[in-house]
Amino acid sequence: MNRRDFSRNLALAALGSGALKTQSASAGSPGKASPQSETGGGSFKISLMLWTVFHNLPFEQRLEKAASAGFHNVELVGEFEKWSDTEYANANRKRQELGIQFDATGGLNRSLTDPAQRDAFLAEVKGILPAMDKLECPALIILTGNKVPGMSHDAQHASCVEGLKRAADIVEPKGYKILLENIDPEENPKYFLTSVAEGFDVIREVDHPHVRFLYDFFHDQISEGNLIEKLEKNVALVDLVHIADVPGRHQPGTGEINYTNIYKKLAELHYDRYVAMEFLPIGDEVASLRTAREAAEAAGRA
Repeated sequence: MNRRDFSRNLALAALGSGALKTQSASAGSPGKASPQSETGGGSFKISLMLWTVFHNLPFEQRLEKAASAGFHNVELVGEFEKWSDTEYANANRKRQELGIQFDATGGLNRSLTDPAQRDAFLAEVKGILPAMDKLECPALIILTGNKVPGMSHDAQHASCVEGLKRAADIVEPKGYKILLENIDPEENPKYFLTSVAEGFDVIREVDHPHVRFLYDFFHDQISEGNLIEKLEKNVALVDLVHIADVPGRHQPGTGEINYTNIYKKLAELHYDRYVAMEFLPIGDEVASLRTAREAAEAAGRA
């Protein structure tokens, strides 16, 4: 499963059962996220991409589970697309009770690579801003979309640059950021931006403080590898990293990526933005998430 499939096939269906019930929680309750997790290891903040876990629960209960694993930050993929005003209010009430911030969301479908979709893409960016306002969510994750048949690679690259410049003009007045993400060719062989090196080139060409890179280590390990060297050279352009091991997209320690060294490097580079767990846990979800968070914190302080 990937988050696009999840967003399309599961999340909205799970949220379509009506207004969500609220449940009071005191600061000392077991469901309250621990204060230490907001800053995490050293200076970086630790987050959770929600599409990967707690699929069969209502939204508010998913937030409670995230908090019980010690998370203060949660990322979305457009679960709110069909929410009523009541559902927005209930979700905000619950996150405030739990001390959770929504730090980023995805959810757009139009292509950056295809100039013919430019107006529709920009309309999507404008269209999601009211939801981001309601949820106090400061960053929008954007995918390039698939390669355009018959169009040169250079032309598609230039289209991504131009689309991001235009989108930056839309989000800048609100202080929001756009985060461009890489995807590996095994997950989607048609996807345009499989190269992190090219992704950093795109960000440099856009040259806008509100457009930064989402460095997904899972995808890049499959695509190119050499993760730490690229991180060292380009860390100033990164506002979010995603964490999952290869193969399988499971928790760190189940595969081939040495996340202890990556967390140490992030701390050494004084990276103070977000590190988001985006893995499919093996075993108990809360326990796996808690262990991954604590490992990141410990390595980041080492």
